[in-house]
Amino acid sequence: QIMKQVPVRFDLKTLHIPTYSAEKLSSMKDMDWNDFLQRVCSLLDSTEKSTGAARSKLNLLYYLSTVAVHKEVASRLISSHLFPVLIQQLRAAANWDIRAKVARVIGLLALHTSELGENVPVSEAIILLTELIRENFRNSKLKQCLLPALGELLYLIASEEEKRKHPRECRVVPLAAYTVLMRCLREGVRLFHC
Repeated sequence: QIMKQVPVRFDLKTLHIPTYSAEKLSSMKDMDWNDFLQRVCSLLDSTEKSTGAARSKLNLLYYLSTVAVHKEVASRLISSHLFPVLIQQLRAAANWDIRAKVARVIGLLALHTSELGENVPVSEAIILLTELIRENFRNSKLKQCLLPALGELLYLIASEEEKRKHPRECRVVPLAAYTVLMRCLREGVRLFHC
């Protein structure tokens, strides 16, 4: 059963970047866009371990969740250097709330992107999500946060391959991803986006 998501709200006062609308982000010139991305990536990449830093990252991820539903913004974000930073946060963040919100942003980007560049490390994200689900298989709340992102990435790859006349082997999907997904579906996991 897939449960609907509660709308996300972010705190404008504690967000350390300008809060541009999705429309503004989609029409930004390259220089402004790169400046915006640099600020977002440096905030996410921060190694500060305080509670305030974790809250700040969560707030930024909430903001990214709100703009990632815009097709042009999602396409620009997934093809940018933000995507590898998100993968790194998914891998290394000590806080599971941050990991869950990163997975949500990744899933939203995959759902709303209109085109996927060849250099986007989608396979790496799928491998990591699969490993995290497998390592934490008994943690149903965590699975409920990670599975939607895995599913959206798999669907994105499948739809991109369908568009191409001659599918390439650049999008490697490990068998373990399908195995984990099927095992979760067999167990009847209730899915919702974190």
